[in-house]
Amino acid sequence: MRISVLGTGNMADALATHWVRAGHEVFIGGRDEQKARRLATRLGGGARHGSLDAAAGFGEVVLVALPYGVGVDIAKGLQAALSGRVLLDCANPVGPGFQLLTEGGPSAAAGLAAAAPAAYVVKAFNLCHEDVWRMTPPVFDGQLLTVPLCGDNEMALTRVRELVRDAGCEPVAAGGLERAGLLEATAALFIGLWVGESADVRAMTPPLAYAAGPRTGGVEGAMGAG
Repeated sequence: MRISVLGTGNMADALATHWVRAGHEVFIGGRDEQKARRLATRLGGGARHGSLDAAAGFGEVVLVALPYGVGVDIAKGLQAALSGRVLLDCANPVGPGFQLLTEGGPSAAAGLAAAAPAAYVVKAFNLCHEDVWRMTPPVFDGQLLTVPLCGDNEMALTRVRELVRDAGCEPVAAGGLERAGLLEATAALFIGLWVGESADVRAMTPPLAYAAGPRTGGVEGAMGAG
């Protein structure tokens, strides 16, 4: 698969490393082309580099690994090049005090979709620190990390599922793109608990066998009906 990466930061580095190892063709595009060159050289595997414009026209899948807000501005200027491509959004619109910057408005993923309306946006990879994505593979208590995906186009979701598995993780459907805001809100909540409270968010939910309640085992128990 041909994969473009818009951005040269930690998320770009962590995810692109897996995809190069899996044998994909990777092109790093940067606002600073020297940083793009250095990252491509570090990745090896024939990874290419160049401008954001050149990257946008290369990949079947385009990872937008840019700060929240910047990706939308860049996508607006690259609409023609991004037409028909899969846009993989990993942005977290989280601001000071762990506040969700999109509260009351469209999600970051929806903003990206509006900026590039002829592309297919999938939200993924936004719930973990970049160092988790560097793990080979990310396994905790013997269980592979699960990556929720939000998107509306099955072709786009199929390609992103492959890339999730290439990163050593398991994809799980989390609904259409209209639910991407829930993933972003989850990240804001988790980051606040991890950083602000040193809380273990994995301890907040019971095992799957108890998700519907230990006695009823039905939908009513899951919904808290009495």
